[in-house]
Amino acid sequence: MVHIENIDTEFKELERDTHKIPDSVSKTLIAFLNTEGGELFLGIRNDGSVCGVHDADDTSNRLSSLIHDAILPDASSFISIRTVAMENKHVVKASVVTGTERPYYLGRIGLKPGGVYIRLGNASVPMNESGIRNLLLETSGTSFEESRSFEQELTFNTLQKEMDVRQLAFGRAQMETLKLIGSDKLFTNLAMLLSDQCTHSCKVAVFQGRDTTTFRDRREFTGSLLKQLGDVYEYLNNYNKTKASFTGLLREDTLDYPQDAIREALLNCLIHRDYLFTGSIIINVYDDHMEFISLGGLVRGLSLEAVQLGVSQSRNPNLAAIFYRLRLVESYGTGIRKIMRLYEHCPKKPIFKAVEGAFSCILPNRNEVVQYVQKQERTESTVGESIDSEKQSILHLARQKGSISRKEVEDMVGLKTTKAFRLLKELCDEGQLTQQVSGKFTRYIPSTM
Repeated sequence: MVHIENIDTEFKELERDTHKIPDSVSKTLIAFLNTEGGELFLGIRNDGSVCGVHDADDTSNRLSSLIHDAILPDASSFISIRTVAMENKHVVKASVVTGTERPYYLGRIGLKPGGVYIRLGNASVPMNESGIRNLLLETSGTSFEESRSFEQELTFNTLQKEMDVRQLAFGRAQMETLKLIGSDKLFTNLAMLLSDQCTHSCKVAVFQGRDTTTFRDRREFTGSLLKQLGDVYEYLNNYNKTKASFTGLLREDTLDYPQDAIREALLNCLIHRDYLFTGSIIINVYDDHMEFISLGGLVRGLSLEAVQLGVSQSRNPNLAAIFYRLRLVESYGTGIRKIMRLYEHCPKKPIFKAVEGAFSCILPNRNEVVQYVQKQERTESTVGESIDSEKQSILHLARQKGSISRKEVEDMVGLKTTKAFRLLKELCDEGQLTQQVSGKFTRYIPSTM
């Protein structure tokens, strides 16, 4: 009889001297549970030849204990063990059906790569983070927030402090109410986001000037989202300079950016990003603006125009509810409109962009905008004064000579041909000069002497 390993068939041989079950058996059973089920045979070599087991009852008991002790969640009801005879030898057969609480994983490693396996061909291979997340969402039918966290060794020092400051109770009962603990009594991804072990981060880069040519500083902020909120906000305020202006004897101080605008932009990134993406929130600080980039884009079916009108459809409603409970946000859907109100009297307004997979908010530096406008006004005024002066010089010369040519304007006023012609035309249009053409020669005569 020829035996062949396949996607749903695996052979294992007990260790020769100790008759111990190989460690790889756990991985195989987990792969079957997470994929399409299958059959594991103890007592058959990899080449398909039957070697049998020394003591079938003892092997069956040890396999049953391994299933109970090594695999989470409990998979006992999805695996049946029996002894079968093959070529006059005893073989222990474990029949596995697809589990209903996938993903199953090695308890000693946890719900993370290296602990979760699937079947690929005739091999049991580890699953990556993206695959684990998708399997969690597929089997649970719940959101990322409510799915089981990969990491179950979580602490909540930052969250506890925030709850204490607001005199809010925080125990296991509150954790369940806030959906930090799921119906399976395990920590959810929401708990992971608010825990001290949060796996997501926020990266801030500060540039010299208005482009990305020269770095001044860069930081990555980790820990609980609540810690990131406080740390990043404080860091950005270090670059939020105050400039003074005077009206008479009165001094008025203006921050580069409204503090509430920074706060709202940062809260929007943390609350509404798609945490299925493993990348970081990106914040870029330039001399003339700050840019906040959050992963995930808008919730499907929601337009940027609707968001700007105040429509809110949170991707992470449980996270938003906790931020609301902590009085970090006022109400849903007000952040963008609040930012716009804060820039109501600024010549340059915030810019919001939504593309596939990302959302950005650009806050203009109010003091840079005012300086730019003032500089433009001064430049335009200077240019205007310069042009008026040149026109007066042309008129004075024309009145002295009785008439003037374009060439004389170039030589005596010091203008280039194009500008000389343009100014002469403007003076004619204004009625100051009259154009007189005689053969090849054109002269300009003052309208009043």
